[in-house]
Amino acid sequence: MTDLVHDLRAALGESAVLTDPADMAAYVTDWTGVFTGTALAVVRPASTAEVATVVRLCAAAGVAVVPQGGNTGLVGGGVPDSGGDQVVLSLSRMRRIREVDPVADTLIVEAGAPLATVQEAAAAAGRLFPLSLGSEGSCTIGGTIATNAGGTAVLRYGMMRELVLGLEVVLPDGRVWDGLRPLRKDNTGYDLKQLFIGSEGTLGVVTAGVLRLLPATPRRATAFVALESVSAATALLPLLREHGGGQLTTWELLGRQALDLVLAHLPGVRDPFAGQHEWYGLVELAGTSADVDERLESALEAAASQGLLVDAVVAGSPAQRESLWALREGVSEAQKSEGATLKHDVTLPITALSRFVAEAGPALLAALPGLRLVTYGHIGDGNLHYNLSAPVGDDAALRREAPRLTRMIYDAVTALGGSISAEHGIGALKRDAAAAYKTGVEVDLLRAVKQAIDPRGLMNPGKMLA
Repeated sequence: MTDLVHDLRAALGESAVLTDPADMAAYVTDWTGVFTGTALAVVRPASTAEVATVVRLCAAAGVAVVPQGGNTGLVGGGVPDSGGDQVVLSLSRMRRIREVDPVADTLIVEAGAPLATVQEAAAAAGRLFPLSLGSEGSCTIGGTIATNAGGTAVLRYGMMRELVLGLEVVLPDGRVWDGLRPLRKDNTGYDLKQLFIGSEGTLGVVTAGVLRLLPATPRRATAFVALESVSAATALLPLLREHGGGQLTTWELLGRQALDLVLAHLPGVRDPFAGQHEWYGLVELAGTSADVDERLESALEAAASQGLLVDAVVAGSPAQRESLWALREGVSEAQKSEGATLKHDVTLPITALSRFVAEAGPALLAALPGLRLVTYGHIGDGNLHYNLSAPVGDDAALRREAPRLTRMIYDAVTALGGSISAEHGIGALKRDAAAAYKTGVEVDLLRAVKQAIDPRGLMNPGKMLA
């Protein structure tokens, strides 16, 4: 293995290859702190050619490669295992915006660029890149592609899969597939880019992408509403679509316990309402003219007349909008401050969300009294972040019961026709569960794709596929 490190340093330079444990520490532990491994080296190439060299050298040595973006994942998908014989390939130095074309509405960017950088480049050209995540300042484009990221605007714009037109990928043998074609139509065979979007680095290393841009939406109308139930939130969706039309961008859900954590742990936030409510929604319309405000007001008036909301606060300024969004986007960080957490990212048919919450919650509380259900997510696309916080002062109980609680949630989701992972991916955390809850045909097809592209299993082994 020392020969490989020597060869990597000879090819990329001393500073691009880290081997000191202190230097590698930030690369071998994931954001949640749950997954920590060890690595032979962390390599930081600065170009596609250098990525190809790294992959080629590792393949020749029979050493596995773990691609890594901003390391903001929640399922252990971007960190090495504990064997110490894998190379972490960080794309953090590849941050260049190669091209912005406001006529074709496309942007070509390298994989290590933060999502916020892409949003800013699009805005500078008078356009919008609509993917929006709480971690957009640190997550990278390569990571969002590799995990098929979702976020808060999926209702209107779709997931990352819908926003990618072309890719550049280094394959497991070091060859480079140049698929950076900004074409809206190309019926010349299998859509190869879709194999790599959402593959979590198990088929190759995404080094650049062609992204779709959309018209800018400078006018936004935002409201935080109080709800009696999840069923009220789902019943509101068609009404919001009716009044908001194509301008409806976001419809988010927030449970009271989630809001309480934000209020307790994030400075500067406050409850928009004088009284407490069980459920809350955050709705946003975006467009180019003042009719977004009129449409939102019309929707809220209709909802109130039908008894679908209890109260509402409409943002009257950009600062007020930010304060309302902080209540939704601060949940993950606030929960991390509270102690042991069991995170679940599930998706269900929208009409089944209320039944899932009504049935799963009591069963979980019976299994572990004192458990705190921290529920929030994207009601507009059926994605719940159904997280569990430990009973106060008893982290050990949550860790002890985690396998049973997780199985209960997965069984309930599957029974209602849902998926155990909506947007966070599979990684190491859900690898075995994904195999257990998929059909045999699905598993066979996934393994066949992996075998065809990475027959030696050197790309991010131990992730996604059991």
